Amino acid sequence: MKSLLTVLLIAIFFVPLLSFAEKKTSYHFVIIPKDTNPWFDQVHDGAKLAAEMLEESTGAKFIIEYRAPKKADAFEQNQIIENVINFHPDGIAIDLVDEKTNRIALEDALKHDIKITLFDSVSPEGMELTSIGNDFCEQAKIASNKLVKLIGGRGEVAIMMGVPTAPNHLIRAQCHETVFKLHPGIKLVAKGVDKDEISIAESQASKIMRAHPNLKGWVSCDAAGPIGVAQAIKLAGKVGKVSSVGLDNLPQMIDLINEGVSESSASTKPKMQGYWTVLALWQATKGIKMPKRIDTGIEVITKETAKNYKGL
Repeated sequence: MKSLLTVLLIAIFFVPLLSFAEKKTSYHFVIIPKDTNPWFDQVHDGAKLAAEMLEESTGAKFIIEYRAPKKADAFEQNQIIENVINFHPDGIAIDLVDEKTNRIALEDALKHDIKITLFDSVSPEGMELTSIGNDFCEQAKIASNKLVKLIGGRGEVAIMMGVPTAPNHLIRAQCHETVFKLHPGIKLVAKGVDKDEISIAESQASKIMRAHPNLKGWVSCDAAGPIGVAQAIKLAGKVGKVSSVGLDNLPQMIDLINEGVSESSASTKPKMQGYWTVLALWQATKGIKMPKRIDTGIEVITKETAKNYKGL
C-alpha cells in the first residue's frame, strides 16, 4: 500500500501546502462503518496503513478511531456521529446506511467544522461530499453478466439485496435487474434482504430456494450475501446445480471460490478504500479542494486468482 506513487503524490501536491497552513502535531479521524461485518475490518486496516505512512511523512500523530454500530441502523450511526461531535475530531469517514436519515447528523458535523469523507457510498444529493469507492453499477453488471453466461442465458435467478436503504446496495440491486431484463430467458423470481449479516443471508437463501426449486443462480449486493447464499447452497446439496457470483474479498468468499461453490467475486478493494479515506480526510483538513469521487476500481477474483489471493 505504501507505494512510491503515493509518496510522490504527497511530496508534489500536498507537502508544499503545509508551509501555508498552521502546523498540527496530531490528527484525530473517526471511521464509522455500516455495522460489524468483517469487510469493514479490512477498511480499518487500510486506514491504519495510511496513518502510519502519514506519520512517517509529516512527523505528526494520526489517531484512527473505529466506531461500529452493532447492526446496520441509520439512527445508531447518527447517534455515534452526534457523540463524536462532542470530542470534535478533525474528520469523520462513514459508510451510509440511509443517506436521507444520515443527512441530518452529517450536516450537524459540518456545522462544527468537522471534515467528512464517505467510503463505499455516494454523497447525499446537494452535499458534495468526497466519496471513496468504485462504480457500484459496473460491479453489479460484471457479476450479473457472469451469472447469465454461467446458466446459458436461461433460468430463474435471485438477488440478495443486503441493506436496501444503503446507497451502494440499492444501486447494485437496480443494476443487477437491468442486466437480467436484457435477457428474455432469464426470470428474476425472488429478492432476499440480509441486512449485511451472513446468518440472515443463509436463512433467506434457504427459504427462497425451497420456494423456487428450479432456481439456477444468485447474485448479491453486499459482502455478507454471497457467503450466506453459498452456505445455503451447500446445506441444500445444490453445489454445481445452483450458481452464485459473489461480491468482495472476505476470506470466506475466497474459500468458497476455491471450493467451487461460488464461481467468482467482484471486489470493492476495502483495504484500499480505507487507505485513501484517511488521505482524503487529511487533505481536507489542509483546505485542499477535494474531488467528488476517488475510484478504487473493481477487482474480479476467479478460481485462478483465488488460489494465491493476498488482497488489495
